[in-house]
Amino acid sequence: MSTETQSHVADATHPQVGLFIDGEWIFDRPSCFEVRNPSTEAVLTTVPGANSEDLKRVLVAAERGFKVWRATPPVERNLIIARAIAGVRERAEEIAQIITRENGKLIADARAEVERSASFFDWDMAQALRAYGTIVPGEAQMQKLILRQPIGPVAAFTPWNVPLSAPGRKISGALCSGCSIILKAPEETPGAAVAMVQCFEQAGLPKGVLNLVFGNPAEVSLALIDSPVTRMVTLTGSVGVGKHLSALAGAAMKPVLMELGGHAPVIVCAGVDASEIGKMALKSKIRINSQWCAAPGRFLVHESLYEEFVAGFVAAAQQVRVADGLDLKADMGPVTSGRRLAAMQHFVDDALERGGKAAVGGHRVGDRGYFFAPTLLVDTPLDCEIMREEPFGPVAVAVPFKTLDEAIEISNSLSVGLAAFAFTNTLEEAERLSRELDLGVLSINHFGAPDPDTPFGGMRDSGIGREGGPWSLESYMVSKTVLQKTVRV
Repeated sequence: MSTETQSHVADATHPQVGLFIDGEWIFDRPSCFEVRNPSTEAVLTTVPGANSEDLKRVLVAAERGFKVWRATPPVERNLIIARAIAGVRERAEEIAQIITRENGKLIADARAEVERSASFFDWDMAQALRAYGTIVPGEAQMQKLILRQPIGPVAAFTPWNVPLSAPGRKISGALCSGCSIILKAPEETPGAAVAMVQCFEQAGLPKGVLNLVFGNPAEVSLALIDSPVTRMVTLTGSVGVGKHLSALAGAAMKPVLMELGGHAPVIVCAGVDASEIGKMALKSKIRINSQWCAAPGRFLVHESLYEEFVAGFVAAAQQVRVADGLDLKADMGPVTSGRRLAAMQHFVDDALERGGKAAVGGHRVGDRGYFFAPTLLVDTPLDCEIMREEPFGPVAVAVPFKTLDEAIEISNSLSVGLAAFAFTNTLEEAERLSRELDLGVLSINHFGAPDPDTPFGGMRDSGIGREGGPWSLESYMVSKTVLQKTVRV
């Protein structure tokens, strides 16, 4: 049931955050973090941190839970998972409000995140029933079998910007494959993960199959990855953290699934409606308060259309209402923390010091809450920080290009390669961009992102492996070759 009033979603009492280990909630550990509402800066709750004994216990629980879960037939596993996801959908409005209060994104975006998270399970449950093995043709009295089996307990780490969909991806992949999982969710935005775990608990998931911890990131990651219990490591997060966790996993000979940062270029070719694309670009840029890893950030516009594009973007940005994400009239909410707010101002100041200008925005909004105006920087040199580093917030940059060669070179000049967008009316340009851009996802003539049925992931520093699509369970399973001679011995 909707709790909307005419102009605002009613606030609610914030839920208690706890650890979930071996089917038991633990609330009495010392606090390791204060969760703040980014719209008001008020403290919402505190987060208990796991101690060394908790981490030892969670590893034992995950090992035991894996033995139970892998022996459960896929159809029976799916029945439990489906009950849990039905619970998530029933609690969608409650969970969405938790996300908005902790993260700041618009309530509409939070509601969409809840449904998107549930859809990962819909897809993966179907894929689990098709995780077929293979019979290899061979000589008489020799059976060559390739079996697909769950890899084992998973150590998963998720970020604050998508506090339900990132855990949803990991939990879905692990549980639908037959693995147990230890989820280290973000302390900044913990409530949505707590709610999802509650839904699985209420659905009758066996103890130890799904566990949730918070705490000191370095201590938790080392304990989970170094243990022989965990057999696979997955992270959605920054490039730096991804490299660190990958090194820990490599030392323990464990495979990784890494969805890391990007800095998505948008190539606007000659011959398109640049003003309309500028308006579309603004709308895409401020989605989820521009705190998503595939958010457009570098607008590369053909020189003949540059001024038209900038004018369209600026006109749209000037109409944006920045307010609390629970305000139904808001177009964009705050960034999630004071640290992100300071980072936005730093990108602007760096560009201005190097001769750039803010065509629109460039400043904080108000004096309470972490609000920053939608910003487009222009006339900036290619070596300014906004061209080299992912802003992860509502600051973007536009630069003109003369040839498609130049646009492709700028796009590929960074070490990251997660996503890009392109607008063109020629098949030749579309084909060339598809072939030459060095990244994981390219959207042409729209600002969409992959659904659960298509793979998502990056190249180079943007990660290892893919989530979603036909191979969504691949990283959570291993192949075993069985050569059986059908003779008496």
